[in-house]
Amino acid sequence: MNPCKCGHLDDAALACSRAPRCAQDYQSRISGPMFDRIDLHVDVPAVRASDLSLPPPAEGSAAVAARVAAARARQTARFGRLPADVRVRTNAEADGVLLDQISAPDAEGKRLMVNAADRLHLSARGYHRVLRVARTLADPDASDNVRRIHIAEVLSYRRVVLGEALSP
Repeated sequence: MNPCKCGHLDDAALACSRAPRCAQDYQSRISGPMFDRIDLHVDVPAVRASDLSLPPPAEGSAAVAARVAAARARQTARFGRLPADVRVRTNAEADGVLLDQISAPDAEGKRLMVNAADRLHLSARGYHRVLRVARTLADPDASDNVRRIHIAEVLSYRRVVLGEALSP
């Protein structure tokens, strides 16, 4: 979704005269529980015309596809050891006790999770979604455990309400 009704919140030349209040009003139309179901919030700036003539990125689609395939293979191997009556293929399908087992963070990660849950007022759903995505980020790193860095990255993708921050 756009950050505000006009879609130009980050461009001072095009933003409406009501910024940032316009963005707050626009974003408040979506409830907290709905936002809680969205795992990744990424701001994507407009592409400038001068950027279109730049060379392509160093990492191509084939390299990214290979990393994704390796991560999916790790998940397949992890869930392949489960009893036949448990039908889980990906981290997204893991719930409850299984999610707790596969995504238990290290000590530093656990401290970060507790701190973030308090400061960001994460619901139980939000807390578990952070752990699930952190497990997914740990897979391409070939990490058997969810580490603090994975949790920190997931938290950086959480929605930040305008005027709210993770500062002390």
